[in-house]
Amino acid sequence: MKTVKIGIIGGGLMGREAASAFGRWFALKDFPVKVKLTAVCDLNKDILSWYEQIDSVKLLTTDYQQLIHSEDVDIVYIAVPHNLHKNLYLDILRAGKDLLGEKPFGIDLEAAQEISEEAKRLNRFVRCSSEMPFLPGPQRVIKEILSGSLGKIFEIKSGFLHASDMNVNKPINWKRQSEFCGEIGVMGDLGMHALHVPLRLGWIPTRVFAQLQKIITERPDGKGGMAVCDTWNNATLSTELNIDGEIVPMTLEMKRLAPGETNTWYIEVFGTEGGVRYSTKDTKAFWQFTNDAEQWWKRTDLGFQMPFETITGGIFEAGFPDCFMQMFAAYVLEREGLLENKFGCATPKEAVLSHQIFAAALKSQQSGKFETV
Repeated sequence: MKTVKIGIIGGGLMGREAASAFGRWFALKDFPVKVKLTAVCDLNKDILSWYEQIDSVKLLTTDYQQLIHSEDVDIVYIAVPHNLHKNLYLDILRAGKDLLGEKPFGIDLEAAQEISEEAKRLNRFVRCSSEMPFLPGPQRVIKEILSGSLGKIFEIKSGFLHASDMNVNKPINWKRQSEFCGEIGVMGDLGMHALHVPLRLGWIPTRVFAQLQKIITERPDGKGGMAVCDTWNNATLSTELNIDGEIVPMTLEMKRLAPGETNTWYIEVFGTEGGVRYSTKDTKAFWQFTNDAEQWWKRTDLGFQMPFETITGGIFEAGFPDCFMQMFAAYVLEREGLLENKFGCATPKEAVLSHQIFAAALKSQQSGKFETV
């Protein structure tokens, strides 16, 4: 059985999540490829010390150049602030490594395009991280849409909601500063989550009207003073797209100030013959609308119906660690040409499309009008 060797750049929250997924890889049933975490890079030596407990890790370094030029690394997973994406992603590709990079794939459209073009030029396998579609609920939503059972689709809603900024005393970090996260603000942090499924289904907006909000404009700096918080906290995008010759509205929500929402991904799709909706707020519940003599919504509790079979019993609930591992399984299988007809990770093309939507949203915020994507 083939084994692929993986290095992580950015060993914090998401780096540890990736390491956890690799450590549970044996839970995937009859999976044709093994993975091995071999190297980790982070500027914080205290973070690196956590990885000392992982026997397969042979390289712990504060120098990413050492990691990307290691012969013990085939793939790099990278989770760093958005302003670092372009240079690091390009260096990874030029070092001959394949890449799974965190969203938004560059601080702006220009950076995303350059990364995408270089990946194509060098023929590297590159994907963008987006975990939520690999839960059973989104998988069922996609299946029902593709079946055609919804009839003529006339409305779409998709979003990702946090309440992480509701605490006004929360100290500032890089995600609240445009210098590091980009002018697109919350759209860069949460937008790919909202767009991954729509874009994969071919629902590409042609126009967008944006309502962007800077609600909390300063935060404690952690040193006894206050710092400017200059990013967009909330974004509501009213978009238009063409489905079978008909103009269809699609609403996209990306919010850090959404009261009560810890980490909520949702999608709703309505058609003349039926509808579907799913939210991680009720992880097991898949809702399906039937348009008959009586109209009703049916709730189905979904068990552990993951796209890539595991040893876990089907009655159990799936969670974030599960969908993260499933995302990486999709990445590895597609890299090996074995994905077949299963749902895959977000592509560089989709990452660029998301940035084109965000760029149009910034123009719309300034003009107060619909802008062309």
